Amino acid sequence: MKLRPTLAAAAALVPFAAHAYDINTIGALTQREFLLLSEDMAAALSFKPIIPAEASGITGFDIGAAITGTELKNAVLLSKASGGESVPKTLPVATLRAHKGLPFNIDVGVSYSAVPDSDIRLWGGELRYAILPGSTLLPAVAIRASASQLSGVEQWKLKTYGGDVSVSKGFAIFTPYAGIGQVWAVSTSNVAGLQEEKFNKTKAFVGVNVNVGINFAFEYDNTGGINSYSAKVGLRW
Repeated sequence: MKLRPTLAAAAALVPFAAHAYDINTIGALTQREFLLLSEDMAAALSFKPIIPAEASGITGFDIGAAITGTELKNAVLLSKASGGESVPKTLPVATLRAHKGLPFNIDVGVSYSAVPDSDIRLWGGELRYAILPGSTLLPAVAIRASASQLSGVEQWKLKTYGGDVSVSKGFAIFTPYAGIGQVWAVSTSNVAGLQEEKFNKTKAFVGVNVNVGINFAFEYDNTGGINSYSAKVGLRW
C-alpha cells in the first residue's frame, strides 16, 4: 500500500508549511529543553480519537484520512533539534485511520501518521469499550486505551499511552462528542547526556461527526495546555 502519496495529498490541505527538516541534532538540547520539546511533541503525536463514543457494531467500519495541527509552545526547540532548520509553529500531522467494530461493544482502531517535510513517522492505535453503546434515546459512553510510537527519527524515541472516557449522542446526521483523560509519555534519546523523561498530562477533547454519505469529523484537543485541531474525511457505516 503506497501510504506516502496519500499522506502527502492529505497534507496539501494544511495551510502552513516549512522547509524539509530532520531531527538530527537533538544533542544540542539541554535536559530542560529536551523535556519541553517532549511535552510539545507528546501533545502533537499522542493518539487523537476523532470519532464518537458509540459502538460501531460487528459490521461497523470508520475509515478515513485526517489532518491535525498542534500549536507548539516551543517550536524554537524543534528547530534547534533539527539543525536550525525552519519548522512550523503549528505542527501538521497527516494520518490514515481505520476503526472496526467487534462484538460486545468493543472497537479497535489503528493509524499511521507522518509530519510533512520531516522524518517524523508515527504508529498509533486504540481499544475502546462502550459501556453504553448508544441508542435513539440514550447517549453512548465509552472508555478507551490508546498508544502511539514515534518512528523514523534515529536519535529519539517517544512513546505515549492514553486512557480516557468519552460520551456522544447522535442527532440526525450530527454526532457531537466529548471526553477527558490522561496521556502518559516516555521520551528517550540515544545521544549521550540526555536522560529519559517520563511525564503525564491531562487530556480533554470535544468534536462532532457529520455523516452525509461521506463522513466528516472535526475535533479540538487540549493535552497539557497545548491545543490541537483535527479534521477527518472518509467513510463510516
